[in-house]
Parts: sequence; structure tokens; C-alpha cells
Amino acid sequence: MSEEQKKDAETTAPNQDSGDEVKKDFKGLLGSVRKFLSDLLEIRSNTDAAATKESIIADIPFKNHTTWILVCSIFIASIGLNANSTAVVIGAMLISPLMGPILGMGMSLAINDIDTLRRSLKNFTVMVVLSVITAFLFFYFFPLRDESSELLARTKPDIRDVLIAFFGGLALVIARAKKGTIASVIFGVAIATALMPPLCTVGFGLAIGKPLYAAGAMYLFIINTIFIGLATFLVIKFLRFPMVRYANSQRRRLIARLASITGILVMIPAGFTFYNVFQESLFMKQAQEFLQDTVEIYQFDGAGRYVDNLTKLEYVDDGTSMIEVVFMGDELVPENVINTWRTQKNEYNRLKDAELHIIQGGRDDSEEKFNYVSELYEKNKAELLNKDEQIRLLEEELATLTKNVGKQIPFQNISAEAKANYENIDALGFSYQIRTDFKKMDTVSVFEVNWKTGVSSAQKETDTKKMLAWLKLRLQDSTLVIKEAE
Repeated sequence: MSEEQKKDAETTAPNQDSGDEVKKDFKGLLGSVRKFLSDLLEIRSNTDAAATKESIIADIPFKNHTTWILVCSIFIASIGLNANSTAVVIGAMLISPLMGPILGMGMSLAINDIDTLRRSLKNFTVMVVLSVITAFLFFYFFPLRDESSELLARTKPDIRDVLIAFFGGLALVIARAKKGTIASVIFGVAIATALMPPLCTVGFGLAIGKPLYAAGAMYLFIINTIFIGLATFLVIKFLRFPMVRYANSQRRRLIARLASITGILVMIPAGFTFYNVFQESLFMKQAQEFLQDTVEIYQFDGAGRYVDNLTKLEYVDDGTSMIEVVFMGDELVPENVINTWRTQKNEYNRLKDAELHIIQGGRDDSEEKFNYVSELYEKNKAELLNKDEQIRLLEEELATLTKNVGKQIPFQNISAEAKANYENIDALGFSYQIRTDFKKMDTVSVFEVNWKTGVSSAQKETDTKKMLAWLKLRLQDSTLVIKEAE
């Protein structure tokens, strides 16, 4: 070997050793990370399958004390929803025994336990029916039946409800499976998944004659049930709970097949539901972005304004979704601007098939007056619930108020001018008077005059005629009336 070859060999050997050491270090690091993650996430070793199965089965039966606990929790939840008290609703959810049969259904499907599945379904059905009947009776006979925000929040599920039910179910089953059950997790899941409020809302909707409320709330409850059951099924399968064995091999195969089919049938609507609510959430998100980027930034030159709380977003999966935008005030949004908004709407892929409705008008320059009308409606809405005649009267009252607001009287200026021009006036009042000929209703502007002491009847008549002609011309209102104050 030449001198040069020896030098190359001496140089190469250390480099190879160094490369091997790096590979060893990297493999060691990967092994450490893998072990760390395994210790961090592994749950099978600390699972007590037998005790978990036993505890879940023990919570399935619905009789004796459990029946009364359920009835009491329904009453508490109904009162809390009626009073719009979140704390009371949480208390009702903590004592509710509804979770037991749901876990029983998920576990029985996972381990092919047909007897437990049958018992779970029977007890679950009884619980649901009794809960709805109890809530219905409460809201039907209770005199105060306000549509509180707590109630309305349970009439329409979204993607968040699906995720809460699924991950809540995962957390619950994992906690139940751990040696030494984590009670705080169980309580937390009971609050988060909120099984009781939707059932109470079903009873509320039936009691006030609004089946859509009841249907929406029952839909939310079914979503919670399906995804909690699905989470239970997946966790039990992952933890490899022992399957129920049957002496008859034919029966075992049949039950396994039935359990698999049932699981698939449950997962299909679960997947469909998740997809629909997810699509609706995407639509709502893009609709809000569209309104923020276009409608809300529009600047009026005059008295027009965008009314956010009256704007409606309605998603329909058949493509007939709607965005309804409301404006108030004297100034109208030009048609070319509206057409531009429609073009911009189509830039959002979820909004292409949605209709954009623009509602304008009101002729209201006064924020205070508009707020008054809105407050009046909100105040009377609950009292007028399911009373068609009173609702009709309220609508007429609102129309009248809106009309009055649109023809506001500059009373301060009018009174100052009247004082300067008519020396015999001691005081001046103004009001709107609603009149009807039993065919239609109309609102008349009425001025009341207090004359100074000693003014003759002839002078009063002369001044009244002059003032009437002046006010009709000044206010451009041929229907106004002047009368002497009593």
C-alpha cells in the first residue's frame, strides 16, 4: 500500500465510524420517542374490562329509585330552561340517569351481547318516553312558557353538538374503563353532552303546539345518543374487551352478524348527520364572511342602516338556501350595488346556489323609535304565544308604530313657532290617535290647545282655523286635527 492510500484509509475510517454513531443515536432517539408516546397514550394496560362491563350493565336498569331520579331531573331541567338558568340545567344533567342505557347499547354491540342490547334498548325507550311526557306536562300546565335562549339553543343542532357528543362519549368510556374510575370526567361529560335539555325542549315544543321545536330538539338528542354510542363502540373495540361466547356456534355467528349489521346501520345515519351538519356549518361560516366583507361595510350617505339582528341565514341541503338582509331608513341601497353583492356572493363556493334577498324600507330616522318597536315586540312575544288574535293585534300595533315613526312631528320647533304666532295659546300638546271605521285603521295627528283665561269663543275659533291651515301646510298632513284641551 502506497503512502497516499494509507492516508485515504485513515481519513475514511473515522468518517464511517462517525456515520454509524449518528445512525445509532437517531435510532435511540426514535426508540425513546416511541416509548414516551407509548407510555403517554397507552390505555389498555390500565383497563379493567370485567369491572367496566359490570358497572355499565349495572347502570342500565330503569326502575324504583332511578325512575324517580329521572322524573325529578326532568322537572329541574324544565324549570331551569324556563327560567333561562344555566346553573339549574347543569344540576339536572348531573343527576340524570340517561347515560347508562346508551353506554349499554354501545358496549353490547361491540362485544356481541344481544341480551344486554335488548335490555338497553328497552330501558332507553322507557326513559325517553317518560322524560318527554314529564316535560310536556310541566310546560303544558305551567303558566309561564317563555321561549328562553336556553330552550331555543336546543332546537337546531350544528357541527359542534356532533363533536361534543363524540368526544364526550370517548372521554366517558375511557374514564369508565380505567382502574379506579375518574368520577370528575363522568360528571363533566354529563354536562357537556347535555342529554336532558333536548328532551325537555321536545316536551316544550309539543306543549306549546310547535312541532318543529320538538323535531329539532329530538334530532339533537338522537345525534347525542348515536355519537355517544358510537364512541363507546369504538373504545370497547380498541380496548379488546372479550366477546360474549355462545355454546351454539350457529347462534354465535348469527348474533355477531346482527351486531355488525346494527353497528353499520347506526354508523350510516351518524355519518350522514355529521356530513349534513358539517356542510351547514361551512355555509354559515362563508355567509358570515360574505356579510362582513360586503354588506356590513357599505356606507350610506343618508339615514339608512344595516340591521344585523334581523338578517337571516337559512341553509337547505337541496340548494335552496337563503341569505336575507334587512335595511332600515330613508336611503335605499342602489340596484347596481345589490347586483354587485350577488356577483360577489357567487365567489364563495358554498353560496353559489343560495338566494340573496334584500329587504329595505321602514322610513325610520330614529334609532330610539326603532329600538322601542323592537323592544315592544320582544316584550309581548312570549305573552302572545299561540294566540293568533293577539298576534294579529300586535302586528297591527307594530305597523302603526312604524308608520308613526316614519312621519315624526318636529314638535319642539312647532311649539316654538306656535308660541310666537299665537299669543292666546297657554299650552300645546300633541299625540297620535288611532281611528277605525271598522273596515280599516288609521292614525291621526292630534294637537291639543290650552287657551289663556279670558279668550273669547270667537277668538278661539278664528285662531284654531288659522292654526289648522298653518299646521296642514307646515307638516304636509291633511288629516291632522286641532282640539281644545279639556
